[in-house]
Amino acid sequence: MAFRSRPTLMKREREKARVEKRKEKAAKRSEKSQHAVERPRGPGAVDPDIADISVGPQPPAEWQIDAEEKASSEK
Repeated sequence: MAFRSRPTLMKREREKARVEKRKEKAAKRSEKSQHAVERPRGPGAVDPDIADISVGPQPPAEWQIDAEEKASSEK
């Protein structure tokens, strides 16, 4: 009979993990819906992620500049 307590403890841990996972999912859902509300919408709305992008070739990023300078100096 001493072995009955172990499965009960394991079950309790699984239940706690399940409840915690439900709480995390609910928090993610509410955060996602909050973020969707803040995002601009409509025909004239501009996405802030792509607002500074222009048509044509884009300038190199900061992490690309050093690599290009080294490559041009080796030639």
